[in-house]
Amino acid sequence: MEAQTRIITLSTGHHVWTRRVGTSPIRMLLLHGGPGASHEYFEIFEPYLTKAGIELYFYDQLGSYFSDQPDDPSLWTIDRFREEVDEVRRALGLEDFYLLGQSWGGMLALEYALAHPTVLKGLIISNMTASIPSYMRYIQLLRQQLPKEIQEQLRAHEERGDYESAGYQELLIEHLYKRHLCRLDPWPDAVVRTFAHINQQVYNTMQGPNEFVVTGNFKDWDRWPHLGQVSVPTLVIGARYDTMDPADIQEMARRIPRARATICPNGSHMSMWDDSDAYFSAIVSFVRDVEAGQF
Repeated sequence: MEAQTRIITLSTGHHVWTRRVGTSPIRMLLLHGGPGASHEYFEIFEPYLTKAGIELYFYDQLGSYFSDQPDDPSLWTIDRFREEVDEVRRALGLEDFYLLGQSWGGMLALEYALAHPTVLKGLIISNMTASIPSYMRYIQLLRQQLPKEIQEQLRAHEERGDYESAGYQELLIEHLYKRHLCRLDPWPDAVVRTFAHINQQVYNTMQGPNEFVVTGNFKDWDRWPHLGQVSVPTLVIGARYDTMDPADIQEMARRIPRARATICPNGSHMSMWDDSDAYFSAIVSFVRDVEAGQF
C-alpha cells in the first residue's frame, strides 16, 4: 500500500506530521481525540477503509506525539486548532473531501464544518456529543451507576486533588476506561500507545484532570443551537457503552439537516476497535451513498 509521510509547517512556524495511505479520488482527513492524543489508535482505519477505495490522511495535531510539542498553554484553544486544520487541509491540497473527527476530534470537525463548509463533501462526527455540558451530564450518570463504595473512593481522591495517584488511576481504569473507553481485554497495542503518548499539558488545559472532571477551557462549549447550520451530508456515530449519550447522537442527526445516526450496539468510546464491523460499515455506506448522490 503506497504511503507518504509529510511534515507541514504551520504559520506559527511549528511542524505537524501527516501521512497519506492509498490513492483514490475519495479522500478523508482524520482528526484524533484527546485533546493531545495521537493518530495511533486510528491505525485500524487503514485496513477497513483503504480497501473500500478511500484515500486516508492521518494527522497528529500540534502538541501530539509525532508533531511538535511546544511548551505553550496559550496554543491549546478550539479556535487555533480549527484554523490549524484548515492550514493542514490547504497544505495537503484537499478539496471536496470527507472530514472525520472522533471524540475531541469530533468537536473539532463540527467546528470546522461550521466555519469552512464549502470545502467539505461530507462530515463524520464520531463518539462526540454537541456540547461539553451534555457530556458532563451523561458521564455523571455513568458514575452514579457505580457501586457506592467506588463512588466514595473517587470522591475522596478528588476532594484531595489526588488525581495522579496510583489508587485513583486504578479506579478510573477499572470502572470507567475498561467499561466505556475500550471494552477489549487486553487493549490493542495502538490504543495503549495512544494513551502512553497523550500530551498532558494539552489535555489538562482544554479538558481537565480526567474524563470525569472537566475544568479546562472548553468546558462551556455548546453547539446544540448551531447544528441546523451544518450544510454538508453528515454521519454521527455513537455506541451503546460510550461515554457519550446515544440519545444525544440520535438528536444531533435530527437537528443537522442532512444527517443520519449510527449507534454501534457492542461498542464504547473507541467503537472502531470494540465494534469494528458496525463502525466501519456505517462509514463505508455513508461514503458510498454520498458518492452516488443518494444521501
